[in-house]
Amino acid sequence: MKLANLLMERRINIDLQAHTKEEAVHELLNMIKREGVRLDFEAIERSIWEREEVEDTSYGRGVAFPHARTDAVEEMYILVGISRPGLKDKTPDGIPVHMTCLLLTPSTIAKLYLQTLSGLAAFTRMEGTLEKLLMITHARDLIKLISDANVVVDKELMVKDVMRHDVATVTPDDTLKEVANKMFRNRLSALAVVNENGKLLGVISDRDLIKAALPDYQALISNLNYSLDVEPFEELLKREDKIKVSQLFRDEYEVTTPETRIVEVAAMMIFKDVRRVFVTSDDNLVGVLLRKDIVNMIIRG
Repeated sequence: MKLANLLMERRINIDLQAHTKEEAVHELLNMIKREGVRLDFEAIERSIWEREEVEDTSYGRGVAFPHARTDAVEEMYILVGISRPGLKDKTPDGIPVHMTCLLLTPSTIAKLYLQTLSGLAAFTRMEGTLEKLLMITHARDLIKLISDANVVVDKELMVKDVMRHDVATVTPDDTLKEVANKMFRNRLSALAVVNENGKLLGVISDRDLIKAALPDYQALISNLNYSLDVEPFEELLKREDKIKVSQLFRDEYEVTTPETRIVEVAAMMIFKDVRRVFVTSDDNLVGVLLRKDIVNMIIRG
């Protein structure tokens, strides 16, 4: 089914007057109220802002996706608003939010909800989308724009519906210090290692960094009285600008494709007890699927 088929003209506002995401959500919910639909709007808003506390849904590229799975609705609502001047809220890339996509679904719906979010996100990642959005003059123009993009909602949840597209990476020539800084900034425990063409070479984790400081860790475990001539972490800090990723990274990692069913990858993650699976296309890194994202997006919502 095409994503455009899920949209309704009466639930698209191409001239939002809101100045913030909160005001935008209120303005979009008012479209449902004007239809005469009776819902517990206070409960709906609580669910939306609870989700925002888990993770800010302003993901960059001029788009925000506030959403909630809630028992306050019995069907899926897709509400879209275009702000020509842009909202004033802070965004990760500094681009003001011009398009707000509000998605509400019953708690019992997961697949269609995630695929719709994924489809909308895929549409906004296409080259020139933001410029085209700001040029539309009617709600039907937005539906046609999405229809022409040919974004499809699949029958089953796929890796592409849940994976992270923006993957933090390092190269073999980066230093241990650069790895540690990037892990800290992105709150990650591991980074993909790629070459200059984006080909996936391996992975480097926080465990690999600690092992670099404790090469004789097995001796330490077997003999707690094992004597150290120097403080290992202090010595590591002295060499953090000299130790390269090429000396530490591992070429043992799990990989999948965007078109793989999510249930297959989830089962493999449980069986092999892995936290992350890299997503490649023609050997190039295009995303990463984290175990916590399956919990946050599918189970938590």
